[in-house]
Amino acid sequence: MVQRYLSKVSGPLMDRIDLHIEVTPVNFDDLHDKEEQESSHNIRTRVVKARKKQLARFMNNNIHSNAQMDSREIRKHCSIDKEAAQLLKMAMDNLGLSARAHDRILKVSRTIADLDDSESILSQHISE
Repeated sequence: MVQRYLSKVSGPLMDRIDLHIEVTPVNFDDLHDKEEQESSHNIRTRVVKARKKQLARFMNNNIHSNAQMDSREIRKHCSIDKEAAQLLKMAMDNLGLSARAHDRILKVSRTIADLDDSESILSQHISE
């Protein structure tokens, strides 16, 4: 059903949406899991810290967030190690991703790394 719905949306439009997330129903056991989850306060703290990091990163540019980076900024701020590069290459080859998708993956990965308080983009940030 999801694929049928998505096929109604044009490819060029879908190509401009950075995040595609399938939200599945939460099962009963997960709802009653007693394991401690990250609090909203802690998540907010990480988000505020990541936003400050981005504002500082682009202080001398007319950019306010990672999403606004152009290819020059991506090359400057989104360096990845060999393992992450190999993972990204595999994803591009196997999924037939475009250059635009490549850049979006790097931008989103940079944001995930910022939320993780990581200076570099690691393979786990790419895979997420």
